[in-house]
Amino acid sequence: MKTFLADSVFFGAVVSLAAYEAGLLIRKKFRLAVLNPLLIATVSVMAVLLLLDIEYTQYNESARYISYLLTPATVCLAVPLYQQLGLLRKNLKAVAGGITAGVLASLVSVLVLAKLFSLTHEQYVTLLPKSITTAIGMGISEELGGIQTITVAVIIVTGILGNVIADFVCKLFRIEEPIAKGLALGTASHAIGTAKAMELGEVEGAMSSLAIAVAGLLTVIGASFFANLM
Repeated sequence: MKTFLADSVFFGAVVSLAAYEAGLLIRKKFRLAVLNPLLIATVSVMAVLLLLDIEYTQYNESARYISYLLTPATVCLAVPLYQQLGLLRKNLKAVAGGITAGVLASLVSVLVLAKLFSLTHEQYVTLLPKSITTAIGMGISEELGGIQTITVAVIIVTGILGNVIADFVCKLFRIEEPIAKGLALGTASHAIGTAKAMELGEVEGAMSSLAIAVAGLLTVIGASFFANLM
């Protein structure tokens, strides 16, 4: 039975989608921020693989069909941004400043933590792309000599954390401006944060979509410079 499931062409895709759907139902029922659908799906898939003693490589091979949709899904985020072009033009300077500040904060924080915990250069550059989308982050990690698999894990954890604590942070610091919320989520938590931003409103979703692209570009440039600081 185990061998049959592991060798199934769509095993990984089916398990992933079923786990995420379960996460959505749980989130809808209990309405707790910590019950993030992606977090629940991640834990559920890990549990299934451990229970059935299936290697990750086998799972990943059959789940690659979902990975193919990552880039098109990211591109589709341009649609809500297009609908808010007027608002973007009106606040262009503030938007540019906010995204730049967010990218610098991410890179500087990784540098400080790397020095504080005496990380190796390889570990340091692995963490630098933590706040950008996986497609770009993997490329940066590979280029700088980082460990791609850990980079992917860190990016996912960063996104889930941002999604989970977004409401709490906004309330704590009394952030009510939709543009500020969207930029913060997109810059700090990439696509997973953008999913939360879209729940908050159209403006938040549009600004978060913009932040993903711009923050990704700025991180590509900034990471190359910061990689030489340690």
